Amino acid sequence: MNQQINIEQTVNELHTILDLVRWSVSRFNEAGLYYGHGTDNPWDEATSLILQLLHLPQTLPLQTGDQLFHSRLTTAEKVNLVAMILRRVNERIPAAYLTNQAWFCNLPFYVDERVLIPRSPFAELIQNKFDAWLSYEPLTILDLCTGGGCIAIALAYAFENAQVDAVDISPDALDVAEMNINEHGLSERVFPIQSDLMTALKGQCYDLIVCNPPYVDAEDMDDLPDEYHHEPELALAAGEDGLDLVDDILRQAPEFLAEGGWLFVEVGNSEVHMPTKYPDLPITWVEFENGGNGVFAINKTDLVEYWHSIQH
Repeated sequence: MNQQINIEQTVNELHTILDLVRWSVSRFNEAGLYYGHGTDNPWDEATSLILQLLHLPQTLPLQTGDQLFHSRLTTAEKVNLVAMILRRVNERIPAAYLTNQAWFCNLPFYVDERVLIPRSPFAELIQNKFDAWLSYEPLTILDLCTGGGCIAIALAYAFENAQVDAVDISPDALDVAEMNINEHGLSERVFPIQSDLMTALKGQCYDLIVCNPPYVDAEDMDDLPDEYHHEPELALAAGEDGLDLVDDILRQAPEFLAEGGWLFVEVGNSEVHMPTKYPDLPITWVEFENGGNGVFAINKTDLVEYWHSIQH
């Protein structure tokens, strides 16, 4: 139910950033919002949203931050903040879409409702440069189902000598990816490409392929909080078991992986369906120190042998 707020009275009674944060947390708790697009609690959600809308840094030294929170706001600032907070409450719009900014691998990215808000555990793998898996530095990388290009761009930062192809089926998503590529000054190393998985990549060969495809199964799609329905369904839904695209990815990958190359695929909660669908597939599930699950790894040799074994 929408919260009916007397905006003029609210603006007159709230004065500091801390006032707005406290008021926002109360409104968020009252509305029972869902958090899962960068924060996991109402205080962090309110703080992040308000500081971004005020064009202030998210992190500051303790004393400076305390002083900042007690600074007074102009009437125009309060009017804008109250309006945005109420949109977050009444329309269940994720904060990242209200600010058009999300963070991934400690890097800022433009986001809007054409792309998912980045939240993949791939961030930990990228920051560690896949050190438990790769015995070489990849020079050619494919980010399949790139969306807004966050993973592709983070990979380019991690591997400074690599060329990264950022592939997606959605022209709208690629428009956002191109904006982010240009904003990070990586247009000479990260290349947005429209393709239905790998069908438009004939002749390409990659040392590393990472893929965060749509993987939400039918049951989970029905149960998603309202916040997720602002994200493009094309980037979420993947059939009854959430694995509609995985079979094509596994079949196409051997043609595009270099010798010794690795494939990493995120399937999220649809991990539970993998043993039934691929009982003999020699994959390894990545264990994350910072939380997250549902990413598997397989190298080219094992993938080729798997397909050879089931065809005989």
